[in-house]
This record gives sequence, structure tokens and C-alpha cells, in this order.
Amino acid sequence: MGQQMYTIAHISLLPEERLCRKTGSVNSLLIGMPKERGEFEKRLPLTPEAVSLLTNEGHHIVIESGAGESIHYPDVAYSDAGAQITDDVTEVWRCDIVLKVAPPTLQEVMLMKPKSTLISMMQLSFFPDDSLAMMLERRITGIAYELISDKTGQHPLINSISEIEGRTSIVIAAELLTNMNGGKGILLGGCAGISPTEVVIIGAGRAGKEAARTADALGAMVKLFDNDVDKLRMAQSMLGPSTFTSTLHPNVLANSLRSADVIVGTLRFENGERRYVVSEDLVAQMKKGALIIDLSVDQGGCFETSRCPKYSSEAVYEKFGITHYCVPNISSRVARTASISLSNYFIPILLNVGECGTINDYIRKQANFRSGVYIYNGKVVNKVVGEYFGCQWSDIMLFLNAFQ
Repeated sequence: MGQQMYTIAHISLLPEERLCRKTGSVNSLLIGMPKERGEFEKRLPLTPEAVSLLTNEGHHIVIESGAGESIHYPDVAYSDAGAQITDDVTEVWRCDIVLKVAPPTLQEVMLMKPKSTLISMMQLSFFPDDSLAMMLERRITGIAYELISDKTGQHPLINSISEIEGRTSIVIAAELLTNMNGGKGILLGGCAGISPTEVVIIGAGRAGKEAARTADALGAMVKLFDNDVDKLRMAQSMLGPSTFTSTLHPNVLANSLRSADVIVGTLRFENGERRYVVSEDLVAQMKKGALIIDLSVDQGGCFETSRCPKYSSEAVYEKFGITHYCVPNISSRVARTASISLSNYFIPILLNVGECGTINDYIRKQANFRSGVYIYNGKVVNKVVGEYFGCQWSDIMLFLNAFQ
């Protein structure tokens, strides 16, 4: 009898107290996500999973119909996640916060309502002058992905994209070296009895390290160059002592370029840093059939022979017998992966903005997020942007208390 009572007690369903999660933010954000129309831009800042998390907290998301097609998310996926789908692009751009990837065109900025906020890539080489002028006129607040920092002073969003692009560059190199794509017909890496492919990577930042690690995993002979010895030390610690590392010594680099099968340029030029570019003479000395992949072409490139294409048909070209692959934002080649990465980054930011009150309140409160602001209420507040466009700029702290 006692054993029967013990069994019943353990299999019976008894109600238990449980804390109920509070849903709905104090402040509901109105966020618009338009469709990307650029030739090389397929990424989106929010996936349906991200939209679901935001709408469950009471935020309202307006998405242009067909926006997710580039990453194979149909409108119904976003609709099921709680977003409002619309064919009216004006409705999307009239939201308080517009979230996109590519820099805005003049026509897009003209659709925005005054004093709203735009969060996008800045990409100065692709940022139209008239778009900036219209943003100033409409007193828009502009926030750039590239400038948002974290507590360590790093740029986590760009680091995440750079990681993807570094790995993707080696995948692209492997494709372009094959006969099917006009290459020499060699395998990136190597096999028993065959000399390994030589891969030279210029820049030991996040993209460079990931490119080096991917190439090394495929069996290539990797040579990594950078003028930052600390970055080289970290890369060698990650890849092992067999990886060749060197500062950008002209003679050492020139000798490596002459024998390389693949050269990947990853140097980024932020905040007026000194530019290092491989000269046309050095490119002409490379062996015929070698491949150059320039991940910095949107900033002018790491090679004098690089040129930024307007159309995808111009992305691959040959000069001095060297194949050049120059495409801005090559993470768009894996747009779904890149979009998930962007979503992971923006979810906590947007949730924190909602809890804080408004995006202006969040800018005042969070210095790391504030570093991403290049226009505040129609005033240029970033030195690099001001100097690039030749306009006056001021410290954002001068305006934070003036605009409420």
C-alpha cells in the first residue's frame, strides 16, 4: 500500500508556481526594413527569427514585400514572425528607424520623414554626396555599422562580416583557379607528391586571419603580411609556427608575390590610417595565371590595378595576365549567413533601445553605440566623414543636450 501511494505521488500532475515572463517593452519601436536594390547587395539586417523576437516584445516591424527573396525568406516567413508586409515603399521609409545594409540613395532619403534615424553601412566610396546633403536637410540621424564599437574598442559587426569575407575569399579562389572558371586548373591546397598552392595574404586583421586559417586547412602554403607585429603574433599562435609571417618589407613581399598562386588583400583603412598599396609594377612581375582577390576594393583597394566594378559582369578581369576578382561586400555571396550574423548583432541593440526609451536616449546613454553616429539631427559629428565630404563637423557631445 505504501509503495502504491509513493508511485501515485510521483506520476501525478500537480500544479506548480512559476514566474511569468513579462512581455512587451516599455516603448514600442517602429522599424522599417526596405528591399536592397544594389547590384552587389543581397544581405538583410533582420531575419524572420530576429523579427519574431522583436515583435514579441511589442515592437512594430514594417518590411517591403520581396525584401527577403535574396536570402530565400518569403514574405510569409516575415508575416508569420509578426511583421507587417507592404508593397508601399514609402510606408517603409516613413518609419522612425530605417534599418538597411547599403548606403542610401537620394531617392530613398527623400522618402524619409524629418528627424528619423537611418542605420546602415556607410561605405564612403559608395555614399552619394547628394544623399548626405539631403540627410542634413531633413535632420536625419545616421548610424554606421562600421563605426559602432564595443567595450574593448573593437568594431564587432565589421569583425563578424570580415570573418565571413575572409573565409569566403578562399572559397572563391578555389573556384576561380579551376578550368571551369578560366583558371590554371589547379587545386587550392595540394595533394601527395604535388607542391601546395602558395597563398599570400596582405593584412592580418580578422579577415586576413580567417582567410589564412581556411587556406591552411585546405593544405595551402600560407604567407601572411602586416605591419602590426601583435596581429602577426596572434595569427601565428592560431595557425601554428609553420605559418610564414612578415612585416610589409618590400623585398620580402615582392619575392612572395612572384611565386604566389593566390594573393588576398584585406587591409582596411579606417580613421585616416596610412594606405599601403601594391604597385602596378609588382603586379606585373607576378606569374601568369595568378589570382588577386581584393577585399578592400570598396575603399580604393590594396592593389594599384584594382578597380571597383559597377556591374557583376565587370567583377572578374585580367591585367598583366593576372586574374583580378574585385567585388565589394563579397559576404553577399553568402547573403543568408551574413544576414543571420547581422541579425544576431542587432537583436540586443534594438531590444535595449526599446527598454531605454528612444534611440536618442540610447545614444546619450551608450558611448559604444554613440561612436557609430556620423550625423546627429542633421549635424555631421564624425571627423572622417566631415573631411571626406569637405563639410564642417562637430563633436556629438555639443548637441546631445541641445536636441531633446
